Formats: sequence, structure tokens, C-alpha cells
Amino acid sequence: MMAGSQLTSEKLLERILSSLNDDKAEDVVQIDLRGKTEIGDYMIIASGRSTRQVSSMAEKLTDRIKQEFGFTSKVEGKDTGDWVLIDTGDVVVHIFRPEVREFYQLEKMWLPQGSSASAN
Repeated sequence: MMAGSQLTSEKLLERILSSLNDDKAEDVVQIDLRGKTEIGDYMIIASGRSTRQVSSMAEKLTDRIKQEFGFTSKVEGKDTGDWVLIDTGDVVVHIFRPEVREFYQLEKMWLPQGSSASAN
């Protein structure tokens, strides 16, 4: 937890978006899950240009969360680098290579028809 203050999903979301921006993530999409599911408050979907960049962004993000908020995130897929899932509890982060992201189309699954996600 953050020293002297309550960790909110918004503070965590802000730091995750900042980390992805610092590491040159592409096509970052933020989806508000509040009231839709219990898996978390927000979902972030982003792309990296290569397996190396995807894995590196995931590693840096989890390190930053551990350093700043004092907890370890659950991570799947970092060794392969095609699709990395990072579960921070309140914010679920998916980092894809573009081809893999196009194949799974997670945005379409979580967004109502005719709407678009807020891109950052």
C-alpha cells in the first residue's frame, strides 16, 4: 500500500498508463469495467512492436507497481511475449503484439456495440 494514503484504482490506473506511455506502448485503450464485472475496475489494452518490447513493458510495469505500491502483480505470458496479462487486482492489463491483439479483439468483447474505448 502507499505510505500514509489509501491505494485507489484510479491512482493505480494513472500509474499504469504513465508506465505504458514511458515505455512507448502503442494503441493504449482504457475500458471502465465498474458495474460490469467483478474482475476489476478498469481494463487496459496496449500493443508493443515486438515480443521483446511486450515482455519488457510488462516487466517494467510490474517492477514499478511493486516499488511504488508495495505489492506483486500476477503475470501470465511474459516469457512468450505475444500476449502478457498483468492482474493488479483493480486494473487488468493486456499487452499484445499487434497481430495477436487483432486476432483476439478483446476490445470488442468488453465494449458495447457502437461505442469506442477511451484511448490515451
